[in-house]
Amino acid sequence: MFGRRRREEPAAPAEKAGRTEREEAVEETQTRRSGPWDSGEPYPERERVDLGGLRLPVDPGFEVQLNLAGDQIVGAVVVFEESALQVHAFAAPKRSGIWDEVRADLAEGVRGAGGTAQEREGPFGVELAAQVPTDEADRQPVRYIGVDGPRWFLRAVISGRAALDEEVAATLEGVVRDIVVVRGDEPMAPKEAIELRLPPEARQAVEQHAAQGDVPDLKPFERGPEIAEIR
Repeated sequence: MFGRRRREEPAAPAEKAGRTEREEAVEETQTRRSGPWDSGEPYPERERVDLGGLRLPVDPGFEVQLNLAGDQIVGAVVVFEESALQVHAFAAPKRSGIWDEVRADLAEGVRGAGGTAQEREGPFGVELAAQVPTDEADRQPVRYIGVDGPRWFLRAVISGRAALDEEVAATLEGVVRDIVVVRGDEPMAPKEAIELRLPPEARQAVEQHAAQGDVPDLKPFERGPEIAEIR
């Protein structure tokens, strides 16, 4: 999905020296009509929840939940019509993607747990269609989607009704297409999770509740998406 843009003339050394690696990586991405988008490239405006490393599209009827590892936010989940879209963003090398490697590891893990996994072509390229064992001794259909961006990798997991229902899946695929990844310029190891954080209004609510000694209810929006914690 991301490729190098053909250029007639290479940039002058002085011009290259004035650009960061981030700007060079974005310049080399192919001009596209849909995302996921990099924060350094033009992208369409729409309502999004600002989670720091991710700007997540939201619509009425969505519930947004946050994945926590200890006190760190490592991912987000969009719940919609008995379906869930889980997204995580990671650092990646500048010149190569990691989806092939990650996909192979995911398939091995699913099969090792007693499930099945098969590669197939999807709207974002090669994806993994899996049947994942559950606690109820049953198997749950899951789609693993990966997108290699400029110095980042986005992993999306679709489960529930949308894993089988194309109409519902299209809504969640639309979310993936409009995600904006904010990689930043700081050095990061490949596969290191890009830091996420609560949006400003949610942080304010947490701080107010903490000052009062209450357990925060992370639902800062009066309409549209709701934000909750998942540990």
